[in-house]
Amino acid sequence: MNCPACKGIVVIVEYERIELDYCTNCSGVWFDSGELELLVERLSLDGEAFSLRDIMTLPDAKVSEKPRRCPICGKKMRKVHVGEEPRVLLDVCPRQDGIWFDSGEVSQVLGQLKSKGPAAGKQGRVINFLGEAFKAKE
Repeated sequence: MNCPACKGIVVIVEYERIELDYCTNCSGVWFDSGELELLVERLSLDGEAFSLRDIMTLPDAKVSEKPRRCPICGKKMRKVHVGEEPRVLLDVCPRQDGIWFDSGEVSQVLGQLKSKGPAAGKQGRVINFLGEAFKAKE
């Protein structure tokens, strides 16, 4: 698969049966349909309203950023805002093949979902790993 943002090479990283399609060039990440919900569930985060189906019902974001093509079906993806301030701009396949997160957006969304207080144990290690792996480039 090629990166929808920079056309770089996307590698597959697997953790607890969740495949993360990660661009080694721009640090973006692709979640196939169902993988994001599985991640939220595995981390025991409060993600009841954070599923691909729910994201698909959000209105299109009015932004100047050029639409990207879905790496699965090739259709132009929709841009939607999710979360609280600061909202996160995501690219969503109109056929529900998946969601594209630019660098740093996974950790922003997870940060908004995780419960109050520091994360501990296995959950904390996974959240910290994802936060580091997908942090925004400075």
